Amino acid sequence: MLYKGSCHCGNVAFEVEGELGGAVRCNCSICARKGALLWAVPHDRLTLVAWGDDLGRYTFGEAKIAHRFCRGCGIHPFAEDVREDGERNAYINLNCVADVDPSTLSVFDFDGRSA
Repeated sequence: MLYKGSCHCGNVAFEVEGELGGAVRCNCSICARKGALLWAVPHDRLTLVAWGDDLGRYTFGEAKIAHRFCRGCGIHPFAEDVREDGERNAYINLNCVADVDPSTLSVFDFDGRSA
């Protein structure tokens, strides 16, 4: 199924193809503060349709994940693996996806603080 999402102001927009089975709630220092519910998909299933100079990047710790955000409204619509070797994933913030009610999803709690 094709899902469409964006930041609040719409300057960063994306499409993602896949079957949404549930969400991951990570308790790492940034995900907990954002309140993100994540959906991991192979990176090649994420297509950016709008971004320009508005797409910011934030990494911390070992800098394995690039947390992407809109420089205009500050919303974090997705994150992505930055490693060059192996399979890359994108982590979609389901709170930014149109026509998805996060309260209806089963949620898996991931201990990102210990990872």
